Amino acid sequence: MQPATIVELNEQNFRQVLEGSMTAPVLIHFWAPMSEESAQIIPSLRALTEQYAGAFSLALLNCEEQQAIAGQFGVQALPTIALFVNGQPVDGLGGPQPIEAVKAMLAKHLPSEDELNARKALELSQQGEYEAAIELFNSLSDEYKQKGEIKLALAQCLLETNQFDVAEAVLNTIPMEYKDNFYKSLIAKLELHKQAADSPEIQSLEAALQANPEDLKLIAELALQYHQVNRDEEALALMWTPLSRNLNALDGDLKKSFMDILSALGQGNPIAAKYRRQLYSLLY
Repeated sequence: MQPATIVELNEQNFRQVLEGSMTAPVLIHFWAPMSEESAQIIPSLRALTEQYAGAFSLALLNCEEQQAIAGQFGVQALPTIALFVNGQPVDGLGGPQPIEAVKAMLAKHLPSEDELNARKALELSQQGEYEAAIELFNSLSDEYKQKGEIKLALAQCLLETNQFDVAEAVLNTIPMEYKDNFYKSLIAKLELHKQAADSPEIQSLEAALQANPEDLKLIAELALQYHQVNRDEEALALMWTPLSRNLNALDGDLKKSFMDILSALGQGNPIAAKYRRQLYSLLY
């Protein structure tokens, strides 16, 4: 996604700016210092342009200084706002307008906020910035999150950040038409993790705990093993049962291990958030 472009329109650059509308829409704001309403909206227009992050460019034309250009456009009143796409005016507003009216006009011609966020999230995932991508994917509307390509990209980011349980839940909802080679590669990665995460040592501890389900040392040891192979939800669930009865179980060591895993998972992890809430409900 391109950075926001904001230019002062003049005789030297106005043809170049209009040619730029062949690749991205250009919003031209005709204003003059003598027209208070036309000057007042400029900061809001600048902020809106930054918010759209390159989806369109903003060109400011001071009609007092650039009377010849204003005449070419046939401007009758100030402020006037015109949207150019492919070198041609496609929409506009005349007279004083609230910024909401400008937003409404742009919404008819530009990608939605969901689409912009999805594009940015996909770019971040391709650049290996998986945590930032996940945050943006999670900000999308529920309807947009159901798109197959969004689910696949999110699943990849979750796998790359070792959130295997969440990734598996997402992969289980992929529509049939999206189960392509990329989907198969993600499933293969998940299966490799599962194989590595079920070591003989873990199996032995699970068997021992099944024989002695109240053994807190076994619970702590198995939970640690789960955490080491990224089976964090199982680790937290295992420790939560005795902790919910006694927060000082195992002389406080169990709670410390529990908190260490929450800390390792970070603030943005949904599994950690769930158990953090449960822990706070006990504490407060």
